[in-house]
Amino acid sequence: MSRIKLNCHEANHICDKNQYKEANFWDKVVLTIHLIYCRACRKYSSRNAKLTTLVKNSKVETMDLSAKEELNVAFQKELAKHQ
Repeated sequence: MSRIKLNCHEANHICDKNQYKEANFWDKVVLTIHLIYCRACRKYSSRNAKLTTLVKNSKVETMDLSAKEELNVAFQKELAKHQ
């Protein structure tokens, strides 16, 4: 990217890349410049950062693969009874 001025769609895309550590140095520079004058994108960036933090710090526990398979087998048996 050789431009300094971004539209909001491009800025949001770079913001998303930045959240996943995929933005390069130039992307970050151009995004920072855009965020200086664009309140809507600053808000988007802030919400994006909060969402990432919530997902990283979530206390969600998932079922292990064997428990999922057992549940699926039981479901299929019950489903077969009702068909």
